[in-house]
Amino acid sequence: MDVKRLGIIGTGLIGASVGLAAKRAGVDHVAGYDLDETARETAEARGAIDELCVSDDALLGQEVDLVVVAVPVLALRSVLTAILEGDWDCTVTDAGSTKGSLGAAIQDPRFVGGHPVTGSEAHGPEHATADLFDGATWFLTPATHTDPRRYRLVHGFVSALGATPVAIDPEAHDRLVALTSHLPHALANVLVNQAGSGRIEGHDPLAAAGGSLRDMTRVAGANPRIWVDIFLENAGPLQESLAEHRRRIEQLEAALSARDAGFLGRWIGEASGNRRRMLGGAYPDAGDLHRLRVHVPDRPGVLAGITQALGAERINIEDFELHHVSPDRGGTLTLLVGDEEQAQRAAALLEAQGYGVVVSPVLAEE
Repeated sequence: MDVKRLGIIGTGLIGASVGLAAKRAGVDHVAGYDLDETARETAEARGAIDELCVSDDALLGQEVDLVVVAVPVLALRSVLTAILEGDWDCTVTDAGSTKGSLGAAIQDPRFVGGHPVTGSEAHGPEHATADLFDGATWFLTPATHTDPRRYRLVHGFVSALGATPVAIDPEAHDRLVALTSHLPHALANVLVNQAGSGRIEGHDPLAAAGGSLRDMTRVAGANPRIWVDIFLENAGPLQESLAEHRRRIEQLEAALSARDAGFLGRWIGEASGNRRRMLGGAYPDAGDLHRLRVHVPDRPGVLAGITQALGAERINIEDFELHHVSPDRGGTLTLLVGDEEQAQRAAALLEAQGYGVVVSPVLAEE
């Protein structure tokens, strides 16, 4: 890899994970800076950076090959401008989730816009991991003025972190993430706030919530310090996506008013096909995937015990998610396994250990 000395400005979840992944990939030295003293010290303690710097200039003075700027989106322009106003020879990239306005404002051949499409509901360097980018799409937004050598360096660096670099126009990027990321976050907040806004004949909807509401609102309430900036920075494309969403809601309302069963059947079938296409990109045999919902107690070691038991039986867990309900009621562990045969074996094993298990195909039958 061409990057031997790396600088990271902004050592939160993404920045610290870049540092850990870079060191795993063989980068010799990682220097880091963050305005937040606790964030930069935590990143150093986690092993994400080798050297703490007291300012951007001190970091740039380390003769780094590449600088990754991983600060909040509304701070990106000022930080990048300050760096690129200097005569530093390093290549500069960022990790911001909006690209259009930034691409229009920053037209320096040393800069290559970037956006790793990954993350976590958790935030901060204490949750950083070296494998955060493994298999993730990492958008790059080279422009006509971008130095090809620098683009190649960033492309190679991203690949070395385990991600898949994908070149995209900045404006197209913002429309795409508005639909696939920012709209889901907005709707998750709308839905959980709607459910939490009152009672139905004395019943609290949130207390009666089932798996559907929990699944659809997993990202609700995400860090407002990050998401307020994202919503405002990408307001135009997000408003366009909301308008299209509203049009589709009106179609559904009209079908319900007309008791149009044909429309509803076609609508659900279209959704099944689209979900199958979406999962097909993540899982080679998405049509065979089965879901196990396991009620688990709130007790240390439960998750490790279940996964180890399934591993001993060579049952491959494709993905999993744990929803905690309360200390008294425990929670629900959702497991995805490769096919029905593995699902039934897993269910039998777990039921023999006293767990309640519900098995279902991930994709509904056509």
